[in-house]
Amino acid sequence: MDSTVIRQTNIDEEMREAYLNYAMSVIVSRALPDARDGLKPVHRRILYAMYDMGLRPDSPYKKSARIVGEVLGKYHPHGDASVYDAMVRMAQDFSMRYELVDGQGNFGSIDGDAPAAMRYTEARMAAFGEELLADIQKNTVDFVENFDGSLTEPSVMPSNVPNLLVNGASGIAVGMSTSIPPHNLGEVCDAVNYMLENWETLDEISVGDLMQFIKGPDFPTAGIVYTGEGENDGLVAAYAAGRGKITMRARAHIEDLGRGRSRIVITEIPFQTNKTSLIERIVTVAQEGKIEGLVDLRDESDRQGLRLVVEIGRQADPVEVLSDLFKHTPLQSTFGMIMIALVDGEPRTLSLKQILKVFIEHRLEVIRRRSEFDLARAKERAHILEGLSIALDNIDAVIDTIRRSRNTETARENLMSNFKLTEIQATAILDMQLRRLAALERRKIADELKEKRQLIKDLTMLLSSEKLMRMEVARETNLIRDAYTDERRTIIIRGEATDVTKGDLIGEQEDTWVTLTTTGKISRPYNGEPPKVSASMKEPPMRVLQTNPADILYLITEQGNCATLLTSQLPKANEVEDGTPYWELCDLNKDEKVVQVISLPSYMENAYFFFVTEGGEVKRLKVSDMPGMRAKSFKVYDVEPGDRIGWVFLTMENDLVILVTRQAQAIQFTTEDVRPSGLLAGGVRGIKLAEKDDWVVGAGVVLPRSFVWVVTAEGVGKRTSVSEYPTQGRAGSGVRTMKLPPGNNQGLAAALVHLEDTEIVALTDKGKAKRSRLGSTSAFKRDYKGEATVSLAKDEKVASAYAFEMRLEPNGLEVSSG
Repeated sequence: MDSTVIRQTNIDEEMREAYLNYAMSVIVSRALPDARDGLKPVHRRILYAMYDMGLRPDSPYKKSARIVGEVLGKYHPHGDASVYDAMVRMAQDFSMRYELVDGQGNFGSIDGDAPAAMRYTEARMAAFGEELLADIQKNTVDFVENFDGSLTEPSVMPSNVPNLLVNGASGIAVGMSTSIPPHNLGEVCDAVNYMLENWETLDEISVGDLMQFIKGPDFPTAGIVYTGEGENDGLVAAYAAGRGKITMRARAHIEDLGRGRSRIVITEIPFQTNKTSLIERIVTVAQEGKIEGLVDLRDESDRQGLRLVVEIGRQADPVEVLSDLFKHTPLQSTFGMIMIALVDGEPRTLSLKQILKVFIEHRLEVIRRRSEFDLARAKERAHILEGLSIALDNIDAVIDTIRRSRNTETARENLMSNFKLTEIQATAILDMQLRRLAALERRKIADELKEKRQLIKDLTMLLSSEKLMRMEVARETNLIRDAYTDERRTIIIRGEATDVTKGDLIGEQEDTWVTLTTTGKISRPYNGEPPKVSASMKEPPMRVLQTNPADILYLITEQGNCATLLTSQLPKANEVEDGTPYWELCDLNKDEKVVQVISLPSYMENAYFFFVTEGGEVKRLKVSDMPGMRAKSFKVYDVEPGDRIGWVFLTMENDLVILVTRQAQAIQFTTEDVRPSGLLAGGVRGIKLAEKDDWVVGAGVVLPRSFVWVVTAEGVGKRTSVSEYPTQGRAGSGVRTMKLPPGNNQGLAAALVHLEDTEIVALTDKGKAKRSRLGSTSAFKRDYKGEATVSLAKDEKVASAYAFEMRLEPNGLEVSSG
């Protein structure tokens, strides 16, 4: 170009064109994710570089510096800090709902600590990250040239997971930004399947239909989300139009320490909140006088989870302090949902339905291209196998033809002309090893040919049917769901984030009731009245207890795990069937069956948890040894293999307890016979069981004027005063508690130890609840027969029983657990 030539141009047009080019470069190449795989270019390049290096989930870790160098040298012509920072974030469990990179070493913390330098840390692809690259080698996506044209890289990942919604995205481009929160994988997969099932009537699917499955964001740091209500429902607005605001609030509760002292305990904080900055902010607002009454602030976080403790002065109202903390600190913040992503290389604001639709269409295209690839390979292989089969059927003539040929080219031409083979088939015959002439090898060729022909048939049918293609997407989505889904962490509350009240946290409102159904749904009523239990209920309660909004609830599973919930944070429901599954509210797994819910008032610090297993073991654990509110579940009993916890209740010093077995034996002993042990300890023998077909069917703590209520599977039962049971040492066989009817092969089904006016419920094997009052059962001597107590239908049996548990009073244990 001649440097002396001056070209005149309009500065406005030049600036406009240059700025637009820059803006589009930032939008497409840096800041916004693709709607199909939910990845920005830097994330896509990191994962592909790991794939190219062979860094699979089961391979050894490699230095992060080596990975970053691979990305920079081959795909990403930018600074090393940008690549390393992006890789670090993909490995942080507090940043990603499902990590894409498996990091080893210091990858930073929720406190805001920076990760170690890349020369110290190591990484490899996480199992979930590998799912984004599944079948990438089968021509499922387009490849483009890298920055210098020497290599190619994928323009998008095959991504059989809806990553844009599952892990969310954030980025600031020129003139626009995106902020998509993470969601629960199981919920998103359910929504994908719903859209696939109703693909023919896609236009009729509404936001409400999809929100039956996707309840809302599910942040890795848990917390509570308030969506707003009515016209101010930010979640509905975001899912419908792509923009909306929701309120994130930390999970906190107040612990009454007695003598006018209390403290606020914070166990979960809002997403993307720096814990260290949060602590500094709390200190700052306290020094500025915006919050009064703070005495001390401690960070007690450990491997069990996050725990910030704010000590409150005697004269301060903890509820007002907590309200001020929400008002003046990041303990409560707003998350602006902006659902912008790239579709066909252009930024678009997407609704929830559109995001799912783009993902499904992408998966349909990936499956089409993969099937065409597999079909082509299958046809190629079948073609060769057909030639080998012809050769084996005419082996003598083939050998003679080859022997008579002057060279390889002549042999190939002779085979093609004599046996009507293609050049590929003739070459395969010439390359065939002599061992393929063995009978077993010939059989393998025939079997493989049969398999390839069936595969060709199946793939041809799949490619010819849109319905079958959608069924394949659904099948693979379900595989991903089953492999990686976990329980929801964030609680979604439909309503405004109102000020904290004493009734919410301190418990100055009336006591309430908590129910846990047979399918694991937990709730409390709106009116504070005990639930109605009847035989017509499809999902009856298996535990009913009275509690106070200030009490901590301990949910204990049959395998000895425990999680904590605050009563005030339980969802309310008009009907117990409308409750929320407990695994959506705490860290317990869906497969862990909760057998007991204990309401623990703050003044019961001198009590003990008493555990009884079906195998007759018992354990006593000090309440003071139990953790307070925790975000993570913890172990409270080392249960022996084949055994399981059946009953847990609170006792005081020198209380008496009774254990009842299936073979109608009962033992009463003092709790002092069971030495207190630690959280991780197992139990000791409480009662000696019969050698065959015997286990504990009920247990409880003895109170004055209480009764032992027993019932057989056939509904025959009675009650007997506890005064008729002698006090023995533990580990004995006990005494007979009922003379079983002749021909009874199933023994006792359940036993309770309660007062005469206690409401009790017998649950049958048909899922029916039979409610009565303990005193309505006839009283008999200890070793007498019973009488028909529970009315049963034909072929119906009593399976278990429980009692309505009243709240424990400060002066002691008024009513025990059944």
